[in-house]
Amino acid sequence: MDKRVQPEQGLFKTLLEILMVSGRLGFTSFGGPIAHLGYFHDEYIRKRKWMDEKNYADLVALCQFLPGPASSQVGIGMGIMRAGVPGGIVSFLGFTLPSVVALILFALILQGLDVSNAGWIHGLKLVAVAVVAHAIIGMAQKLTPDLKRKAIALLALVITLLWQTAFSQVGMILLSAILGFLIYSRHEAEADSRISFPVKRSLAALCLALLFGLLLLLPVLREMTSIRWIAVFDSFYRSGALVFGGGHVVLPLLEREFVASGWVSKEAFLAGYGAAQAVPGPLFTFASYLGAVMNGWAGGLLATAAIFLPAFLLILGTLPFWDGLRRNPKAKGALMGVNAAVVGILISAFYQPIWTSSILAPADFAFASILFSMLVYWKLPPWIVVLTGALGGTVIALI
Repeated sequence: MDKRVQPEQGLFKTLLEILMVSGRLGFTSFGGPIAHLGYFHDEYIRKRKWMDEKNYADLVALCQFLPGPASSQVGIGMGIMRAGVPGGIVSFLGFTLPSVVALILFALILQGLDVSNAGWIHGLKLVAVAVVAHAIIGMAQKLTPDLKRKAIALLALVITLLWQTAFSQVGMILLSAILGFLIYSRHEAEADSRISFPVKRSLAALCLALLFGLLLLLPVLREMTSIRWIAVFDSFYRSGALVFGGGHVVLPLLEREFVASGWVSKEAFLAGYGAAQAVPGPLFTFASYLGAVMNGWAGGLLATAAIFLPAFLLILGTLPFWDGLRRNPKAKGALMGVNAAVVGILISAFYQPIWTSSILAPADFAFASILFSMLVYWKLPPWIVVLTGALGGTVIALI
């Protein structure tokens, strides 16, 4: 059973709790969106039991299916289910602000510093290897318990590994939903799996209308006016609304929007990408850096709001309808297929780009094994593993 907010707790106390937990995750969650899901699972599900395993898996599947930053949407969803819309906002701020502030400072102060090849960054990549491996093992045990779901996961792994496009993950999720519908359509949902969301359907419909309305209206306003702020907001908003697959996939869209237009130099873009790899939190906060390069700290905040706004509108617009769909036996079967596919997609992402960009020598594999043991067997806090990874990466670079 998920651990819900009790009325007597008080909204302020609950929001403060969400802010403290999400803020700690925002300072320590290195390694990209797949690693973030591992950190979330450890903190929200294993330690605090704010949601049960099946509900978390379904939430991850939903956010993988939606466009936008999947890990940020999972975090927003956790906050909403804990304390309504204010909880979602607080959860987002706690997880996102550390990297937003860091990247705006990079843009204003450290823009010319080359950090892309620093040893401590490589160490953080090795931390990501350990975190993602831990997450995959735990999720695979629960989401692929039988041969049919193992086969779906294997199919997802092969397709997303060999066909690496912006649409491969979405296509595989749709295919696995069909397979799950056909194979598990008679599956009955468990009585204790019900979960309600403190978001009215009228608000959800308004959010979806606003999402698509802005997609249509902003390009028109951009063409009708010469206001630079509208053009910048439109570019970031469309990038956040139309990208599938997480932060790394949005980079080509941002490069086309801002480098090709001459708003940001290629050198500044690449320097910011190196900085984005060095900070925790969502990679979408790379937009904060680009906005700050163009228009200072105010531009950084505008870019952050624009690129994450679609994620908010999508998660608020879909959550109220989600529980009814997934409790339908046929829809439940489709979600079982999707959850199995998510495991395969995670393994695919674990190999490319996490493993291929991190394990470059025997020393890397040995150190990643140590970090994995610290996290899984010795059960040390994630921040100790992160710190050890950064220090160890620096040492490895000097050897």
